[in-house]
Amino acid sequence: MRFLVGFFKKFIANQMALSLICLFMLCLFFLPNQLKAAEYLDWSGVAKRQDCPDEPSYLWIKNSQGVDCIRYFSGGNLQHAPVVIVMFSGDRDSLLKRAPEDIQSNTRQLRESIATRLTKILQVPVVLMARPGTYGSSGDHRKRRQPREFLALNAALSALKERYNIKKFVLLGHSGGSTAAAAILTMGRTDIKCAVLASGAFDLLERSRRLAIAAGREPSPLLDATGLPSPYDPLYHIDGIVPDSHRKIYILGNPKDKVTPFDLQVKFFNAVNTAGHKIELREVETKPPKFHNLSDSSRLKIARTCAKGD
Repeated sequence: MRFLVGFFKKFIANQMALSLICLFMLCLFFLPNQLKAAEYLDWSGVAKRQDCPDEPSYLWIKNSQGVDCIRYFSGGNLQHAPVVIVMFSGDRDSLLKRAPEDIQSNTRQLRESIATRLTKILQVPVVLMARPGTYGSSGDHRKRRQPREFLALNAALSALKERYNIKKFVLLGHSGGSTAAAAILTMGRTDIKCAVLASGAFDLLERSRRLAIAAGREPSPLLDATGLPSPYDPLYHIDGIVPDSHRKIYILGNPKDKVTPFDLQVKFFNAVNTAGHKIELREVETKPPKFHNLSDSSRLKIARTCAKGD
């Protein structure tokens, strides 16, 4: 009997040890992958309050078209900053079918490191604000340039200002990011020191028509290049730009641009200029073959000069 009792005790002990080993192996293989996946920023996510804490990098915002969690990534101290440069990236539709881990710089740490590096270069606090549906911000990037996208970003800018008691902003965009910055300008803000709009998309339905013809497709005169009707086009909301003799707007572009036609950028410039606002048009060097992306850091230099008042 003692032999049997001893045998079963050893058997049970061995089984427990084996179970612990198996549990350890499961943790070893699966937990790091779960933690690694959690580090990547979500794309095209749904706004959930429980996933949008009231802490740095998150802004829970409300506007007339709903709620959103807008992510931002900062470098430097934002608290009581007299001026902050806020950057908006161009369209990222080419990334929508990729897994989050396959998207470049798609973690909070990496995006904050970019903002920190830019802050050191420009000597002004820099914030990368993620457009809806990209880099962790809720929303659908396929529905970009619709009113909701720009209402969300405008509300996020107000929330950022309130959180850190920021006095003024410099808006800096490229391509679709310039369209977003221009749209924010038209929403009655009085805290914009200047806006630097590089290779921006304006007169959106006309641009869509031209792009369709260039691609050999039948144009749809009432649809944006996204395939959606009624985009929010800053060109037709210029009356919403508040007069401000101290604010300066810069339009940077290249006549060879095959993505955002330069003459439509000039059209926006002319309309803003006619409305009496301080605006400057500059031709800049861009990279072939599409001549859309700037080949130098001119937009950063202009933003820095404006922010520092040099």
